[in-house]
Amino acid sequence: MRAPPESAEIRIGGERALTVDDIVAVARGRVPVRLDTSCDARVRRARELIDSIAASGDPVYGVDTGFGELSRVRIPHDELAELQQNLLRSHAAAVGEPLPTDAVRAMMLLLSNSLAKGHSGVRPDLVERIVTLLNAEVTPVVPSRGSVGASGDLAPLAHLALAIIGEGPLKHDGVAFDALSGLALAGLEPLRLASKEGLALINGTHLMAGIGGLLVHDAERLLEACELAAALTLDVLLCSVAPMDDRVHALRRRPHQRKSAARIRALVARSELNASHADCGRVQDAYSTRCIPQVLGAAWEAFDYVSHGVAAEFDAVTDNPLCFPDDGVVLSGGNFHGQPLSLPLDTLALLAAEVAAFSERRTYRLLADSGGERPLPQFLTTRPGTCSGLMVLQYVAAALVAENQVLASPAGTASLPTSAGQEDFNSLGATAALKARDTIENAIRVVAIELLAAAQALDLRRPLRSGPLLERVHATIRRLSPAVEDDRSLSGDIETVAAAIREGEFRSLHTEAGA
Repeated sequence: MRAPPESAEIRIGGERALTVDDIVAVARGRVPVRLDTSCDARVRRARELIDSIAASGDPVYGVDTGFGELSRVRIPHDELAELQQNLLRSHAAAVGEPLPTDAVRAMMLLLSNSLAKGHSGVRPDLVERIVTLLNAEVTPVVPSRGSVGASGDLAPLAHLALAIIGEGPLKHDGVAFDALSGLALAGLEPLRLASKEGLALINGTHLMAGIGGLLVHDAERLLEACELAAALTLDVLLCSVAPMDDRVHALRRRPHQRKSAARIRALVARSELNASHADCGRVQDAYSTRCIPQVLGAAWEAFDYVSHGVAAEFDAVTDNPLCFPDDGVVLSGGNFHGQPLSLPLDTLALLAAEVAAFSERRTYRLLADSGGERPLPQFLTTRPGTCSGLMVLQYVAAALVAENQVLASPAGTASLPTSAGQEDFNSLGATAALKARDTIENAIRVVAIELLAAAQALDLRRPLRSGPLLERVHATIRRLSPAVEDDRSLSGDIETVAAAIREGEFRSLHTEAGA
């Protein structure tokens, strides 16, 4: 994945496609957003089409009709604006803890980008005020639960939209404000919606896609760190590097597996530990070390599917109905349906759960290494009995892996009908995104635990040294967490190393090991 753009802003609504790095730059890095100069004319033409249809009295879904099962109900012309306000109020029924700020900012970015494409029929001022709120770092408070991921992320987006029009709370610098005070921080006043605009604000996949973009970024960091941890564990457990031979992996015809094996070889290269057991009698190692390229290569394959599936949504227009000014028509369709995201996001949770389970097995071996001619001290302490060492780190990893086994169950298979059966197959893509987020967080902590255990094992193998790249991995861990000599709480150490994984502190070392 390419580096974030060097420009001081992210332009939206133009020809350049948004990327995962753009999502992260805006959502977490607070990089400013600007509308492309081409947007204004396109947005105005679509709005003119909506205005002409509303004036004609011809029935068009969402313009002069009710919504969902109520689409058969015609709305009088003088009630069209009220219809849009009521839509937001009635649909703002989400519950649960608020989404984190980065998730809401990602939603706002993708919503404004979609509206700026000129197929939603909103006024330019509506798009501009979303961008203004982003740049002022004023963020709507959005409850996390309530989307079934089919007619867009209706309920959460309704909360976002209420804040935009002056009827919902906002946050700035972690402080909550009422709607009017929050808008004033951004120099805005409430906006009364015109026909079609309320529907355009909530009929989209922006929660699923926004969180999905952030998770793709985090999952890549997870996989990179897991590969480094696996190589360090392999080395300190005095396992054979022979299974990483390129001739073995060439026969499998799987490029990611072959690349993973090459990186393991590069990481272990020039290791004194590896050279020290060249003549040992061990014939084969456990799968958790012998099959690192096969398992992580498969994870990288799944990651490709997920990342492509999620990134394709960043520049999609997922509103309904859609305006086509060149043809003078408004067409009702189903681009709001989250199935193209639900499947990748369910896969992402499964990927993270598998990676975590794989990592935990190696941690178990590090703490209970009783095989070979030179076993490590049990629980990686030189004072067993008096000290428990890293014993409970494996308990924590096991607990997280067990939780992930529940979270990895696919959300998309749990479709339930809504709107009196009009919406009879729902994707549950938002649910898939939320549980994938939790699964990845758990997995990152499991890999952080393996890194801590492997670093402690390397300390106990001194004076022998690992390969130069793995020694730098060890040095990074020791900068974050000192060696465990006497028992102490390691909860903070786990969280510190996990944060370093999320922030990409191990990324350059993975890159040096090979693309």
